[in-house]
Amino acid sequence: MSDNQSTKQELNQMICGYWISQAIYVAAEIGVADLLAGGPQTVRELSAKTNTHNEALYRLLRALSSVGIFAETDHHRFSLTPLAENLLSDIPGSHRQFAIMMGAECYQAWGHLLHSVRTEEQAFHKRFGMPIFQYLTENPERGQLFDAAMTGVHGGETDPMIDAYDFSQFQTVVDIGGGNGLVLSAILNRHSALKGVLFDLPGVVERTRPDIVNTELGDRCQIVGGDFFTSVSTGGDAYIMRHILHDWDDYQAVAILSNCRKAMNPGGKVLVVETVIPPGNDPNFGKWLDLMMLAIGGRERTEEQYNRLFSEAGLTLNRIIPT
Repeated sequence: MSDNQSTKQELNQMICGYWISQAIYVAAEIGVADLLAGGPQTVRELSAKTNTHNEALYRLLRALSSVGIFAETDHHRFSLTPLAENLLSDIPGSHRQFAIMMGAECYQAWGHLLHSVRTEEQAFHKRFGMPIFQYLTENPERGQLFDAAMTGVHGGETDPMIDAYDFSQFQTVVDIGGGNGLVLSAILNRHSALKGVLFDLPGVVERTRPDIVNTELGDRCQIVGGDFFTSVSTGGDAYIMRHILHDWDDYQAVAILSNCRKAMNPGGKVLVVETVIPPGNDPNFGKWLDLMMLAIGGRERTEEQYNRLFSEAGLTLNRIIPT
């Protein structure tokens, strides 16, 4: 194969990349991996349980098997593979909900990426008529899917993050936009002398409250609903935000950081957990995630851009700790 033919083939694979992502979405949506958890099944058995067309489902699973997601054996029987096991619903770090979210609303938003590139307006807003977080609030079942997807994708970050930073120097940690409370709970479980405040939108914290209050952390963790663009809980020594600032433009990010600065105790710190885009042309997931944020709102940033945000908020970027 000539170099020209090889590059064309490589480009074709990239152009058609959404074929694979959409096939994964369909398999996740109908729960194929869960059905195979007990062992291989024929496509006829799977189609009956998923209410799908037998031959059409076979064509889907055959294609996915060709890229290592599921494996076809004899007589149109399929089994799990290490890749497919990540689509199981009940495992820690499951990617099933993430695959569904990416293949449904986010996929539709990406269909309007050209609009975002031309205008810097949210493709998600153009497709659904509202920003993504308003959509998730007005469609609570999709909001729960989003929460589960983020837990599956980001859950593995928590322990390395706590390992990389000494939280024992603080008395009170405020988790801004803390969602389901998993990050703050992990910090408090690791450091028994710490107290915590989980701060998020009222509707979010009400979903989370029982998971915190009814545990041994209930006496050490306060649950507060509010709007971080207006103000945040006062009296914290550390204000942590994991994957929060990337959801917002620079003006909004500065507003959040400024409110943290105003609320913190003297000598307090802001801890931002985000992707930092490196310079150069090397592959980096953050560069593609930044396009996702262009489509749904927000952006990933470089060290220089974070330095500027902190400065505008009256803070100083002291260091970046890789994990």
